[in-house]
Amino acid sequence: MHDLGSEDPGMTIDWGKTSLDYAKYRPGPPPSFYQRLSALGVGLIEQKILDLGTGTGVLARQFAKQGCQVYASDISPEQVKMAETLAQLENLKIQFKIAPAEESLFNEKLNAITANQCFLYFDRPKVIPFIKNHLLPEGVLVTSHFSWLPLLDPIAAASEKLILKFNPNWTAHSFSGVIPEIPYALGNDFNVKHAFVFDEAISFTREEWRGRIRACRGIGAALDPETVLKFDQEHEKLLESIADENFTVLHRIDAHIMTPK
Repeated sequence: MHDLGSEDPGMTIDWGKTSLDYAKYRPGPPPSFYQRLSALGVGLIEQKILDLGTGTGVLARQFAKQGCQVYASDISPEQVKMAETLAQLENLKIQFKIAPAEESLFNEKLNAITANQCFLYFDRPKVIPFIKNHLLPEGVLVTSHFSWLPLLDPIAAASEKLILKFNPNWTAHSFSGVIPEIPYALGNDFNVKHAFVFDEAISFTREEWRGRIRACRGIGAALDPETVLKFDQEHEKLLESIADENFTVLHRIDAHIMTPK
């Protein structure tokens, strides 16, 4: 996903349209991801962390559970509303804002700023100075991804083929699994302090995988409700023919922990 552009030709990507499915079926990276981050000094108790492009607050809520002081922002009002609702249900104290990444004006110096699968959507000439200005001297920027592997996993491959049938302009398909040494051409502004990449088979039911796919960029975030429904009905039939009720989909998880130059 590192070489993915922020737009698909002729399509408008609106993550707010996916908020219900996103909250229920897109839980984010597995526990092993947070364990690796903690071992590398990110997500420790009392750390101040800002999660940019927070979506439904997946990373933000987990860091709050770990005892961090968490701030989070997203440009989508629908996503922030859902994130706030989920945080309240879990009795988590997180400060949320509706704002573009570079305008997330929390008056704090931070131990870490995180961006999970969203840095590609940011205005880089604006967000990079913002990040540098808001980090403590030993603070870090963490970019990460949690992506299925369609070239290795047959269920992911079949679902992607169907997505392209309904949305030929979707460009986030056929992820090669290649992870660069430093993401998003940030080498002029940041040094990589730590990095990791690993694969994990993630468990789904057929219903959960259908919801996960509806919440992706090529379907729920781009298509009209009627087309999403038609896709989902066909996807349901496809999964009944190729997958057991419970199955796994192979994912690649990566993170880069960087310090400003």
